[in-house]
Amino acid sequence: MAFVRVVVAFLWIQNAAWKIPPDFGERSGGGLYHFTNYAVEYPVLGPFAWVVEHVVLPNFVLFGWLTLLVEAGLGAFLLIGLATRLWAVLGVVQSSVIALSVLNAPNEWHWSYYLMILVHLALFATAAGRGFGLDGVLRPIMVASPNPVARGLARLA
Repeated sequence: MAFVRVVVAFLWIQNAAWKIPPDFGERSGGGLYHFTNYAVEYPVLGPFAWVVEHVVLPNFVLFGWLTLLVEAGLGAFLLIGLATRLWAVLGVVQSSVIALSVLNAPNEWHWSYYLMILVHLALFATAAGRGFGLDGVLRPIMVASPNPVARGLARLA
């Protein structure tokens, strides 16, 4: 599972690399803006399409930065195996948001999004950061700590 975790980390790092600030493609109609617009153009779920059209697109730069930070964080934290369960849950959420944005778009292979969701569930279920990751090093220290915050953080490992 450590190998799978690292491969998934590189998937997110590569995925974050084409999200280019400062406008994330809003002026040119390309990049992240283009793919986000698919949620409205080819809706998967009506309420989600409405939120994208009325909340996300009018505030796109903010959401572009949020997307970039989440995906870079997914890559970084999964790579080093720190707070892996937390980041695996965020990976499920982010993969679901991507799926809801582009699932009905032309030339999209829907299984890729289902597989992304499943691999993050597997990372969560196996606590993949405990093998060859920082979770494996830090978790025993956090579990033994008298500090309730540290013990709570151990659950994210």
